[in-house]
Amino acid sequence: MKLLKIIIIILIVVWAIWFVKFSKHYVHNGELNENPDLWGVTFSTKFASELDLDIGETYRAILDDLQVRQIRLPIYWDQIEKYENEFDFSLFDQLLVEGKKRDVKFIVNLGWRLPRWPECHAPLWAKDMSIEDVQAKTLRMLRVAVGHYKGHSEIVAWQIENEPLVDWFGKCPAGDEEFLKQEVALVKSLDGRPVIVSASGELSFWQREAEVGDVLATTVYRVVWNPWFKYFRYPLPAWFYSWKAGRVGKTGEKMIVSELQAEPWVIDGGMNKIDQAEVDKSMSLEQFESNLKFAQKINFDKNYLWGVEWWYLQKINGNDDYWNLAKKLF
Repeated sequence: MKLLKIIIIILIVVWAIWFVKFSKHYVHNGELNENPDLWGVTFSTKFASELDLDIGETYRAILDDLQVRQIRLPIYWDQIEKYENEFDFSLFDQLLVEGKKRDVKFIVNLGWRLPRWPECHAPLWAKDMSIEDVQAKTLRMLRVAVGHYKGHSEIVAWQIENEPLVDWFGKCPAGDEEFLKQEVALVKSLDGRPVIVSASGELSFWQREAEVGDVLATTVYRVVWNPWFKYFRYPLPAWFYSWKAGRVGKTGEKMIVSELQAEPWVIDGGMNKIDQAEVDKSMSLEQFESNLKFAQKINFDKNYLWGVEWWYLQKINGNDDYWNLAKKLF
């Protein structure tokens, strides 16, 4: 019996190594589900600027050309409080106003750690503060931001922080579960809408995050890169995510994909400098469609795609394939 277990483990390891290193495509068959209620995007003002895109032009294209009606919107701390105790929400106010005109529903993402590199986005004036002081300032910022936006009916939920207990990615301090609980408790005391907490889909079992938030959100990545394996494909079936959700008691509307990989993985340099040959290693058009179908098989309530700004950059540079494929969803 012991020998049989060893053989099974060896076979699993061999299969996993083959899969991540040599499987060129893991294509999921079937039709795309073109129900717009299933799909949304994350829109990052910072990432749009990093790609040298005009924020307003890009956002209007998302609203009016793609016709996206569900948006996760990170409201970056260093963009709303550039100077200590001086808040300016005008950029995000306008985005919400334009969205509301088109009946867009928003998840507003608040906190210290938010999507896009370097992950933690405290203002420059806080860079020499102790962690305890920055946490105190974060709580104050949350109080002001939720107070400012609590009257906006287009906001359907708050997401507090982004993958807050992930310690291996980003220029951030170690995750602090007790502080996360303080943040969530504060927001819930200020407003009755659901609070979302997110976790890594592939490298977390979700137990701690599930206990803190009303809704659990997960990333879903298929092709990534690291220094040991280089580009590799996660050997995880769709049921793995569904199993984990059931395990922590998050089903139906209490479970979403907040970050579905739909842009290439960049090793060096900016996203606006990557050539098509490198793009195809992690996000060919075929891989894009395969990721969408993989998310359908997971069968969570909603899927927010990651990379809409990059699709628009491709479109204005003459390649509208990604944009047009996404258009089918919305």
